[in-house]
Amino acid sequence: MSTEAITHDVVIVGAGLAGTWAAMIASQEGVKDIGVISKIHPLRSHSGAAQGGIAAALNNVRPIAGTGTRGPLEQIPDGEEPIDSWELHMFDTVKGSDWLGDQDAIEIMVKDAIDIVYEYEHMGCVFSRTPDGRIAQRRFGGHSTPRANYAADWTGHVLLNTIHEQAIRHDVKFYSEWYVLDLIIEDNICRGVVAMEILTGKIYPMRAKAVMFATGGYGRAYKITSNAYANTGDGVAIAYNAGIPLMDMEFVQFHPTGVYGHGILMTEACRGEGGYLTNKLGERFMDKYAPEKMELAPRDLVSRSEQSEIDQGRGTGPDNKGINLDLRHLGREKILELLPQVREIALNFSGVDIIDEPVLIQPTAHYSMGGIPTDANGQVIANADGIPVIGFYAAGECSCVSVHGANRLGTNSLLDASVFGRRAGYAIAEFIKNGAQLQSFSGDPAEANRCRINHMLENKGKESVEKIAQEIKSLMTSHCGIFRDQDKLQTGLRQLNDLQVRFKDTYIMDKSSRFNTDVLAALETGHLLTFCEVILAGALARTESRGAHARTDYPKRDDENWLKHTMARKNADNVPELNYKDVQINWDKYPPQERKY
Repeated sequence: MSTEAITHDVVIVGAGLAGTWAAMIASQEGVKDIGVISKIHPLRSHSGAAQGGIAAALNNVRPIAGTGTRGPLEQIPDGEEPIDSWELHMFDTVKGSDWLGDQDAIEIMVKDAIDIVYEYEHMGCVFSRTPDGRIAQRRFGGHSTPRANYAADWTGHVLLNTIHEQAIRHDVKFYSEWYVLDLIIEDNICRGVVAMEILTGKIYPMRAKAVMFATGGYGRAYKITSNAYANTGDGVAIAYNAGIPLMDMEFVQFHPTGVYGHGILMTEACRGEGGYLTNKLGERFMDKYAPEKMELAPRDLVSRSEQSEIDQGRGTGPDNKGINLDLRHLGREKILELLPQVREIALNFSGVDIIDEPVLIQPTAHYSMGGIPTDANGQVIANADGIPVIGFYAAGECSCVSVHGANRLGTNSLLDASVFGRRAGYAIAEFIKNGAQLQSFSGDPAEANRCRINHMLENKGKESVEKIAQEIKSLMTSHCGIFRDQDKLQTGLRQLNDLQVRFKDTYIMDKSSRFNTDVLAALETGHLLTFCEVILAGALARTESRGAHARTDYPKRDDENWLKHTMARKNADNVPELNYKDVQINWDKYPPQERKY
């Protein structure tokens, strides 16, 4: 049974910061027929889970003279020489990326950062404040100065609510609890998507002059993750299946402080405000790994340091697999003012009051540096030569600009989503106003997806989808986690290929059409199987250690052979075919150097 196509000038998939910024800007620029699809309520988008801050060199605070880099902060009086700049923010980001970030895109991001934070402020965002009313700033790992602009530990929540209100004000239409099944690209022109209304199970073709993916990350590929249940990498898998390459997928960031056993995020602001990491001997062990930065080294370094302590028998907790995060010395007043959500999380999930005792944490899968390749305006790139896919855009965590390279600095994610979501909005508006046409489909792409879902419902199968999903997460954690080597990766790839075969013979329990979460879980598991193969293949090929990609059998960074981006495309045999493209480097200003902290 066919259903009538839904038509918009622009369809945006994902209602987090990147997608909502793009929708709001395009509407402001005169494009009034915009639909935003979200598989969950827009205000539950994962952007809202970010806690600690958004980076920008505002120069509002500095360490008090004589207290060192980790001492208390004070306001910078008006007229005094600034201590921060976009150039310093750029160098920190380039260094944090382990020189894999594209420096032309990084320069755009850090220059736009100041304006975007003030734009949030002018829209009514409730930032925390200094005594004289300026936006408060705190330290974050890998940054040379305090440049994390924050709202207690609810920063992503307040930013998302602020921009969502503005999108509603500009008459953007939201499709809440709709799920995109397919991307329609013919002759290198994006013509729309296929989407399912979750409430009814009805499947619709959606035609658009421009489509944007802002579908977030894929942390749910791992057993312990800070990511919401919705973060199953749908956008990157759908794009890959539609013939779009994926870039740098082997670079997966592990955040150092997830609640032990759960992975729920304990913001980096815990350490930015002065928290300690200690092992079972009570040692602040980061002095062995990053003596200058200590707990405020970049995330990849801190996570590896924690895992090394655990692997060497100095972990804490019931099975010695955790690390202590100690905030007691901050005092009750500071914790309640600046870290209220963190305290609540620790109470609810660990039964620990961080005012009185340390909380047990462990590294947790957190962020996807790789994704759908784009230029700085969100235009999706079809190959390593930079050929664009007409009418297709992406921004946020599902995309790869690349501003994060091999490792993202904290607070640059909210910035990335905001800056490049906004830029994509302007680019989409220009594309539409310059005469973009609504393209027709060949055949009935919606019917092909109905057949796919009917097959899932009718398949008797031998195994449950959930069993396959859990095995994927265990496999990725054990074989492609913080530390990797050739044997682990090869074994992981073989086991994943076996799971891909077994997945064809699975069953789902719920056979109904209305709000069938079993069907959604099966679709999401298929996506995990798709892009995890790309992660493993890219990691196996990259015989070096760089940023979050740490090979114990190749422990050094290898600029001679590996200062390049991985581009993975599905070939005729349905396996990743790897090619490479150059990193954009300003050799005069920011040439590669040894990365020390």
